[in-house]
Amino acid sequence: MIISGLEVSWKIKEEIIIEIQHLKKRSIYPCLSTILVGDNPASAIYVRNKHRACSEVGIKTKDNTINSSIEEKKLIELIKTLNEDESVHGILLQLPLPTHINQFNVINAIAPQKDIDGLTYYNAGLLLNKQPSFIPCTPLGVMELLKYYNVDLKGKDAIIINRSILVGKPLSLLLLDNDATVMICHSNTHNLQDKIRNSDIIITAVGNRKFFTLTADFVRKDAVVIDIGISRVNGKVIGDVDYENVSKKVSLITPVPGGVGPMTIAMLLKNTVLAASRL
Repeated sequence: MIISGLEVSWKIKEEIIIEIQHLKKRSIYPCLSTILVGDNPASAIYVRNKHRACSEVGIKTKDNTINSSIEEKKLIELIKTLNEDESVHGILLQLPLPTHINQFNVINAIAPQKDIDGLTYYNAGLLLNKQPSFIPCTPLGVMELLKYYNVDLKGKDAIIINRSILVGKPLSLLLLDNDATVMICHSNTHNLQDKIRNSDIIITAVGNRKFFTLTADFVRKDAVVIDIGISRVNGKVIGDVDYENVSKKVSLITPVPGGVGPMTIAMLLKNTVLAASRL
């Protein structure tokens, strides 16, 4: 069965539209402010898509596109201005940042109540202690998909091929909190294929087909495969998974595009509305 992120995200967006209507009756108009540093083409496309999705459900947006040469101090000053702007409910810092900027410092300049990506150490700490305020959008989207398709996580062996603060680490906590047994793998993991073959749930977010492709011989029959990776090969957007062959072997699988991607954006909208509703 194909896990349709498009189908699930549409349902979530319908709920978001209703919630926004309720907020507007209280004279609250949800607003997302994005920060894009530099001219990375992929990042620019992601930010554009997020603005478009906000417009579709009635969330206001403010765009801050900044030259890549900006000093870290100036970037933090901008964030502090947005923290104090009462019309802004959520702040999204598009990653990655230029190498001369300390990502940790800049992320943690965002006020926790506006940190809709859930990346500040405050919100990460709450998630670690099972008291989440804002959960990173991609992991939250994955959990929504698993819930929608009634994937029983209790006692299942789950493997995550990613260890980032955006995906692997927060997703491991969410799976653990739902009683899965979790293994995180990365570029230095030994015997990766054997570890994948022993897993009931396989979540991959490498995003580089030159280094990794999940093929059918990696997976056990009736496994659940969640593909978060995005690569461009010959002008075509593909994931980490050899979809044509793996899909014939597993019980559930996400396509790329149309799987986790739409859910990430839907969770961004949901977190923005959540931030506005807490006023």
